[in-house]
Amino acid sequence: MRTAIVADRVFDGTKNLGRKVVVIADGLIDAVTDRVPEGVGIVEAPGTTLLPGLIDAHVHTDVSGLRMALQFGVTTELEMQGVNTARDRDHIMQDDSLADVRSAGFGLTPPGGHPEELFPKDFNPQRGKGPGGPGARVRVDPIVRAKVTSPQEAVSVVQKLAGAGSDYIKFMVDDGTVEGHPGLPMLDQATLNAGVAEARRLGMTTIAHALTLDATRMSIEAGIDGLAHLFMDRPHTPEIVDAIAQSDTFVVACVVLNASMMGITGAALADDPRVSSKLSKEWDETLRSSFNHFPQGRLQDVLNTVRALDEAGVDLLIGTDVSQPLPFLGGLAHGASVHQELQHFVDAGLTPIKALSAATAVTARRFGLTDRGSIEVGQRADLLLVDGDPTSTISDTLNVRDVWRRGTRAEHLVSVNEGLPLS
Repeated sequence: MRTAIVADRVFDGTKNLGRKVVVIADGLIDAVTDRVPEGVGIVEAPGTTLLPGLIDAHVHTDVSGLRMALQFGVTTELEMQGVNTARDRDHIMQDDSLADVRSAGFGLTPPGGHPEELFPKDFNPQRGKGPGGPGARVRVDPIVRAKVTSPQEAVSVVQKLAGAGSDYIKFMVDDGTVEGHPGLPMLDQATLNAGVAEARRLGMTTIAHALTLDATRMSIEAGIDGLAHLFMDRPHTPEIVDAIAQSDTFVVACVVLNASMMGITGAALADDPRVSSKLSKEWDETLRSSFNHFPQGRLQDVLNTVRALDEAGVDLLIGTDVSQPLPFLGGLAHGASVHQELQHFVDAGLTPIKALSAATAVTARRFGLTDRGSIEVGQRADLLLVDGDPTSTISDTLNVRDVWRRGTRAEHLVSVNEGLPLS
């Protein structure tokens, strides 16, 4: 059946179209018009704004995380390390109660390199706290650890990742400085260069985990397409901003992660009833915690860098680095933290419309997701309807009224503490 959504405002991914009628049918946007056509079901939504479903460009997720994300209007998550590669997600693609997902598989890193230092020595994902969620079987692929020590190994692993269904290729460029473990084994420049060149030869987008300014420079020198983090070890310089801009590298800023690394918790977000009503006890505790590995960092430095990059014309994307409901991975929650990241972008000086584009059209374009991220005829009907006007007041994105995934309306926008299943 065709359905017409009548909203006071439609944000199409780049601009506010004003009052429009968006007609959806067979999982797609069928029309964007001024009048309700005959013979359709009608969703009357006075006082609302209709947006493309939001995209989180940096997560580590599972079925429960994807379900939680959808409750907050995040209709796509981009996994930057995990098991949801193309060959492993048929069940997700068909389940409209979950956000959609794309995945890098596992990032290239040396033996003993990041992210091994983040996990307690007795942490065992096979016991049910890993990527598969409680009680899940964790598929361990012979290449997913992606350990490399030479250019030749990097080329070989990139080829295997591409063949095994990775949607893009991630490289860990991290010596452990920010995580409180300086001196970690780290990819050298030659190995990074070789891996990036091979991925590009295969036509795959490349993205680098780089939390320091020096690692950012290395990644740009290698020809990386995007940065999975914004450096946080020092203020930006005109030189690094210019280098990022001239290279056309996109940046998934993950300000919420940087804040957590500095010991800033998500307690204020958890206190918001629009968020707390959708959090389990475990997620509430996680959001109120933090990584707290780099307390000497300054959040204002990060916000200043975001603004400088925007002013230089760099494509900025919304991402969070959210993973599992574990306090040592704290300060973040699936879906909810996307809304906080949007607020950070506005705090940095971006307009609400620019921030919303970073969570929709810009991310879709940079990751080649040509079927989503905008409201136009032929696009997937991945939609978020909110009360208020986030194009002027960004926090209105949390006023979630309805969510559609492939034209299917989410049925359970209710508290997880009132029975929403998370696994």
